[in-house]
Amino acid sequence: MAAPIAFVANIDREEVESWLQLFSQIMPSERVVEFAKIGDKAAVEVAIVANPNPSELLALPNLKWIQSLWAGVEGILKEKSLDTIPLVRMTDPNLAATMAEAVLAWTLYLHRDMPKYAEQQKARLWKQQVFVRAEERSVGILGLGKLGLRASEILTKANFKVAGWSRTLKKIKGVQTYAGDTGLKTILQQADILVNLLPHTPATWNLLNEETFALMKPGAGLINFGRGATVEPVSLMAALDRGHLKHAVLDVFKKEPLPEDNPLWAHPKVTVLPHISAPTDPKTASSLVATNIEFYRKKGLIPDVVDRTVGY
Repeated sequence: MAAPIAFVANIDREEVESWLQLFSQIMPSERVVEFAKIGDKAAVEVAIVANPNPSELLALPNLKWIQSLWAGVEGILKEKSLDTIPLVRMTDPNLAATMAEAVLAWTLYLHRDMPKYAEQQKARLWKQQVFVRAEERSVGILGLGKLGLRASEILTKANFKVAGWSRTLKKIKGVQTYAGDTGLKTILQQADILVNLLPHTPATWNLLNEETFALMKPGAGLINFGRGATVEPVSLMAALDRGHLKHAVLDVFKKEPLPEDNPLWAHPKVTVLPHISAPTDPKTASSLVATNIEFYRKKGLIPDVVDRTVGY
């Protein structure tokens, strides 16, 4: 029998049991074992992880590679002691469709003034806001990888004017694309609604800050479904407080869960979401993990790994 696969996770007990059951069903020839229950840790070559404790991974002396159950891997990347261990991120093909659905839903939420109507309901105020057609609304997307590409497609089909910005210039039918510092300034100045889908890298840390918020259109809205570290929260709240920005929908944060005393919870111009824009689908994710491990067992090769120089 093959060496056991370590399951290194810092998640709810119910989630742990659910994942283990899925792995048992989809990989009957493999033994996926919780870290604490592994007897011979030197025998482990592969670890499946979800918000892992780095010290547990370091306790596996012959670990050859790590399979993440999540697309976001910045928590692992910041642990320099793990730099020499190849890391494979979750690239669920359904993730882009799930994210695009969320982008459309919350873009419509801002486009149709839902926060304002919720505010009016509390005040028992019956008042129609000015109607704006989708064709007249410009949506800017930061990040044009698989997620950004799918999001741009669904927004275009909904008749929004869509522009996108990426590290290197890309061509997308029906989408005005930009790159570089000049391109970033342009898209910030044009967007009525700005959607961040950028990964966490040194270049995106606090990219949306006092200076960049000041470049945005007065009354613009922000949706952050990328990474919490891209947005500097104090600068965001200041821009909202002075009325320069209208509303922000935030699904990702520098620290999660968002602490109860964080002022974003109570800010009247912020919608807080508990990281639900593109959750991992356990069924498709476990199937992908099984495929990657089978590839490794048969070929002795590790699937495509994260480029640590760019962060994804």
